[in-house]
Amino acid sequence: MSAVDVRPVPKWRAWVWSFLAGALGVLAGTGIFLTTSYVKLTGNVTHERVAPQDLGADRPVKIVNEAVNVLLVGSDKRDGANARYGKFGGERTDTIILAHVSPKRDGALLISFPRDSLVQLPACPARAGFAGQRAHVGMINESFNSGGIGCTWKTIENLTGIRIDHFVKVDFTGFKEMVNALGGVPVCVPPPGIADRKALLTLSAGRHVLTGEQSLGYVRARYSLGDGSDIGRIQRQQMFLAAMAKKAMSGETLTDPAQLFDFLDAVTRSITTDPDLSVGVMKDLALSAKGITAGQIRFVTTPWRYSLTSPGRVEWVQPQAERLFKMVASDQVASDLATGEQKIPKSQIHVIVRNASGRSSLGSVAAANLEQRGYHIVRVEQAPKVAPKTVIKYTPAGLTRAPRLYREITQTTTFRIESGTTPRLVLVLGADWQGLKPPKTLDDIDSFDATHDTCA
Repeated sequence: MSAVDVRPVPKWRAWVWSFLAGALGVLAGTGIFLTTSYVKLTGNVTHERVAPQDLGADRPVKIVNEAVNVLLVGSDKRDGANARYGKFGGERTDTIILAHVSPKRDGALLISFPRDSLVQLPACPARAGFAGQRAHVGMINESFNSGGIGCTWKTIENLTGIRIDHFVKVDFTGFKEMVNALGGVPVCVPPPGIADRKALLTLSAGRHVLTGEQSLGYVRARYSLGDGSDIGRIQRQQMFLAAMAKKAMSGETLTDPAQLFDFLDAVTRSITTDPDLSVGVMKDLALSAKGITAGQIRFVTTPWRYSLTSPGRVEWVQPQAERLFKMVASDQVASDLATGEQKIPKSQIHVIVRNASGRSSLGSVAAANLEQRGYHIVRVEQAPKVAPKTVIKYTPAGLTRAPRLYREITQTTTFRIESGTTPRLVLVLGADWQGLKPPKTLDDIDSFDATHDTCA
């Protein structure tokens, strides 16, 4: 993200799992759906029709008919109570997520699309309130500004090849109400804490249970946390979504009828959907997903890299992005979703790349490829002499990290250093270096599940 980019920051990624966690987790967990509650919740939802012509004639074919793909967008419309977060006209979205629910309802995957992605945008017709969009290369969130939800729907289908069944649009006032209805969401704030005037948030380092207002500030905060990038914010917000999903699906929520209804009431009052996604459809989807656990809800960001030609923008990395979309379209992610295994996020696997291949630029290339897959590169070193074999060096503290890196490298060996204590890995590139294996599963694309603990 360019240092001079001062556009309004996204307010949104943090509501979006609430829709699926509320419907799939809370409703499925209780099996209770009283008639009076049903009528109330049905009346809460706003519907917006997307015309078939808005989506175009060349839509992707649905490969797995029983799967459900839902486009989730966040609206930062700022009027009324929202004016305190800054004023501008109209309605924008800086949050675009595609939620895939498996055919057997035994898992869900949420794909985040970075707002600064430079992509090929399709042509969209003009309609009431929107000027339309010409086909061109631009930022992914232009589609909503130019053509509304229908144009965003068409854009994501064109880019991913995934047939979308429904959309859900939310605003951030409702997000605060959902958090409050849950009794707050637990997070862990790293040192030195947060003091962000733009996000209207001050928090000390350590564990907190955030209120709705604090949660909105937490998911808005950017420059006061981490490296200040939008990508870093996506990772943090996904972790907030995981904590929110876990809270919504907990026994604390499921066994308290009043809290349960308050949460579902807040969810339904906060969303706009296509007419086909009624509360009845949500209920049926939820009841078919009985037994889904937090470990079967996964979060992933479209593989990306910073653009070399457009500073402050990002580009999608191929073939990783295309492979991810194909896995989702054909539901090849299902076996991963069902495991519930908690893995160390790649962002927490720190790697020193030592180039001993005899090829001068190979260290930087290999480091960039690893960074694109989510690993944290500490530095790149040039070895004093050529080594014939590629090797991963690790200490007992890095024992749980080394196998994940090992599985992604085409040809390598490992070497354990018993006397060391650092969890960092050292990847020595030898003369036999052949690069990384093509991505085959979600393990090859950085992701984590909703059991993830931000304080771990």
